[in-house]
Amino acid sequence: MDPLPLPSTRAGRDGLAALLARPGSAVIGLDFDGTLAPIVADPEQARAHPEAVPALAALAPEVASIAVITGRPPEVAVRYGGFAGVPGLERLTVLGHYGAERWDAVTGTVTAPPPHPGVAAARAELPRLLERAAAGPGTRIEEKGRAVAVHTRRATDPQGAFEALVGPLTDLAARHGLIVEPGRLVLELRPPGMDKGVALLDHARAVHAGCVVYAGDDLGDLPAFAAVDKLRADGTPGLLVCSGSAEVPELAERADLVVDGPQGVVAFLRALAAQLG
Repeated sequence: MDPLPLPSTRAGRDGLAALLARPGSAVIGLDFDGTLAPIVADPEQARAHPEAVPALAALAPEVASIAVITGRPPEVAVRYGGFAGVPGLERLTVLGHYGAERWDAVTGTVTAPPPHPGVAAARAELPRLLERAAAGPGTRIEEKGRAVAVHTRRATDPQGAFEALVGPLTDLAARHGLIVEPGRLVLELRPPGMDKGVALLDHARAVHAGCVVYAGDDLGDLPAFAAVDKLRADGTPGLLVCSGSAEVPELAERADLVVDGPQGVVAFLRALAAQLG
């Protein structure tokens, strides 16, 4: 059995204690890429850690809700995660596009508002912009439906290409009423008002969460960390988990508990399920 790790902060220990004492009111929020799924060079090849679904299926019946919060379309996260039709996962929700779209395991359906027109307009300009910015070979565009992302992980100079694109992509986003979300060698253009913090707060309040855990690995997870801090300030205990990455030290510095990537997240979820089961 995996031992349950002890958070390094008082607030984190209080959050874990509240979860263990009242699991039926707990919300477990999880990023997908880098948290449940290892980071890979081609985002289309990302898949959940092989032990993630069994761990989630063991834990989900013990808590109020498990929410996977991701910038991906929810149906993509469901497919790459292998979440559909799994016994035990009836309390799983996928909040895709930072909460703009929602998939519920109990119904297997996606609900969503109309897309922002600026995403398609910006997407049409991207190939020429990348040429002008001389981002180099290996820089690629990822279609995300309600957002569009540019990845530099496979470029000759990944960090150099990333830095060269920040300014041009920020200008492009602003022209079309979008914002730029930086990540681990990725820049995502998406509508404003969509972030993981808003998605987590809305979901936690909707299910009347008595405590909230959130695990993430990237800069896009910082709003969710801030949401947990807000809930704590309002009296709801919480625990912040960093899926350890040397690429994003800001997250590790804010976390109550740092684990060893998706493997460590899965071990944490397994240990929680064993403690509660």
